[in-house]
Amino acid sequence: MTSALDAAARRRSHSRVTDDAPSHEELLPLVAAAGRVADHSSLEPWRIIELRGDARNRLGAALAKGAHARGSEAEKLAAKPLRASLLLAIVVSHHPSRKVAKWEQSAVASGVAHTLSLLLDEAGWGVFWRTGEYTRTKPVEKMHGLAKNEQLLGWLYVGGVPERDRETRVKTVDAAKFLTVLD
Repeated sequence: MTSALDAAARRRSHSRVTDDAPSHEELLPLVAAAGRVADHSSLEPWRIIELRGDARNRLGAALAKGAHARGSEAEKLAAKPLRASLLLAIVVSHHPSRKVAKWEQSAVASGVAHTLSLLLDEAGWGVFWRTGEYTRTKPVEKMHGLAKNEQLLGWLYVGGVPERDRETRVKTVDAAKFLTVLD
């Protein structure tokens, strides 16, 4: 079994994935495990929306509308959600709290997204994170059915790992460059 350290060190984005994707049933234990991130006051300020099939086309149309795009620009934006057969929209659901600020609730939702990406990678799926300037436009928010207390953080694009990516090395991080000691 792979350790958490191994999974984190091996993680990489797969900018292209195959059409294979985990089923809803295969996602459930991964989402349950990802939901175990540190969560001050156990507010669970997140949810995940599964987009497959035509939902991806509706997202593409919402992206183009949010960008006020026309012609080839609209077509290009509309095609972006088709780069994977499964998109997982990561949503922060802010709860009123005097103890837990909105930024901390957003951090919990981000932690769920990252942990889920590690779990998907460990399960053999290719994953990449997508955000962008149109993520928080009205048409995109409406398409996802977000409530007033919710914000879309982005999407995990999920699919099979292409053969060309199976042996690709992961670049290492120079930890000494980022870890400082306060005396």
